[in-house]
Amino acid sequence: MHEDTERCVRAVRSKDARFDGWFFTAVLTTGIYCRPSCPVAPPKAENMSFYPSAAAAQQAGFRACKRCRPDASPGSPLWNHRADAVAKAMRLIADGVVDREGVPGLAAGLGYSVRQVERLLLAELGAGPLALARAQRAQTARLLVETTSLPMAEVALAAGFASVRAFNDTVREVFALSPTELRARHRPAPGSPGRGTPGVLSLRLPFRAPLCPDNLFGHLAATGVPGVEEWRDGAYRRTLRLPRGHAAVSLSPGPDHVACRLALTDLRDLSIAIARCRRLLDLDADPVAVDEQLRADPLLAPVVDRAPGRRVPGTVDPVEFAVRALLGQQVSTAAARTHAGRLVAAVGDPVDVDHPDVDHADGGPGDGGGLTHLFPTPEALAGIDPGTLAVPRSRRAAFHALVTALADGSLDLGVGADWAKARADLLALPGIGPWTVEVIAMRALGDPDAFIPTDLGIRYAARDLGLPDTPAALVRRAEAWRPWRAYAVQYLWATGDHAVNRLPA
Repeated sequence: MHEDTERCVRAVRSKDARFDGWFFTAVLTTGIYCRPSCPVAPPKAENMSFYPSAAAAQQAGFRACKRCRPDASPGSPLWNHRADAVAKAMRLIADGVVDREGVPGLAAGLGYSVRQVERLLLAELGAGPLALARAQRAQTARLLVETTSLPMAEVALAAGFASVRAFNDTVREVFALSPTELRARHRPAPGSPGRGTPGVLSLRLPFRAPLCPDNLFGHLAATGVPGVEEWRDGAYRRTLRLPRGHAAVSLSPGPDHVACRLALTDLRDLSIAIARCRRLLDLDADPVAVDEQLRADPLLAPVVDRAPGRRVPGTVDPVEFAVRALLGQQVSTAAARTHAGRLVAAVGDPVDVDHPDVDHADGGPGDGGGLTHLFPTPEALAGIDPGTLAVPRSRRAAFHALVTALADGSLDLGVGADWAKARADLLALPGIGPWTVEVIAMRALGDPDAFIPTDLGIRYAARDLGLPDTPAALVRRAEAWRPWRAYAVQYLWATGDHAVNRLPA
């Protein structure tokens, strides 16, 4: 979009927040870059230049606007609904692959050479993988500087910088302030974490309006696995398994952001935890574009208009979701929770998420509550005797085949996975059919065009709306909904009176 100058200028002049994250506006006369919705008076068109990423604007010598904080914009929805190499690279960078394994690790994950990856990203985003990872580190650094009392040396380490000097230089270059000056502008609140204490951070996760929280949080609460997830005091809470340790997160919907409280055992996992929470809640989606296309179907339009902005609930752990999807085949939501809860109690990793520096009365993640375990790893699940599972024999065989494939790496469901190959590999496993494959593609892989026409809830909803209710006819009708059929599924499910469609009390 950044190449369509006329459209970008219109978006900047109208301060249209829908385009935040789609492109960034650099102001030639001031040397700063902004998000399209920046509240300051827009510059003249001839003084604007547009970039596809914050990293590209930074690499061109522009620094972030202190007013609109463009580095904190919602991510581009392109990286969610596309399955090509650039989109997979962006998802992997957001998940911290470059910081952990370097550019060679990113290239290996994509099956390309380092030179090919750099050329692809430069061509589309105007910045290479190192610059993109650097921009992410800068945003993480800003969060830690502004919201904690950690010494700057610890902030530098937590944000992923190789040295304090690199941290200082990057912060000055990106924000035109030293780290100390940046902290002075945003004094951390009393009780913010400091040296030697676990990191407990309160953050705002932005999204593009509108957002309908009902199905999103209702589904997560209704399907929560005991010990791993819970709904408490108006927030969805769960444990997270991260590269350097575990965490607990509390997420609650607000009118213009999702309030996020993170209790981390290692602050270096901050950016990865944020990225996974955003995927869980589908916060980088473009609901205006999705709803506009679905409204074009006259029978679907009234459902969209009733509660626009529905998201597709995702997952923080694709492996976890795949196992839960298998256990949920042909059983009730309550039964699926029970099966998953037994696995957690049997081989899940016990964790202590009770942090003394958090006010236990506020229901934040530091108050352990019902969060007691991490969901089991594939290796732990593969060690379970399938005969001990209280499911039909065919389901036991499917469970064993799935967790074995996940444990030995022959099945890849990670953020950089090839969606077509993952579907084929899942279908090749015994006891896994198209319904399970598409649910995993929708929730674990994040394919916005995943579709489950054989689902009884979808067929009943289609019948009640006057849509075709046979799978083949519904697939033909849904051609016009592409590439947003997963969102159509959310709207169709919303026609039923189920707990997953409502916010818990």
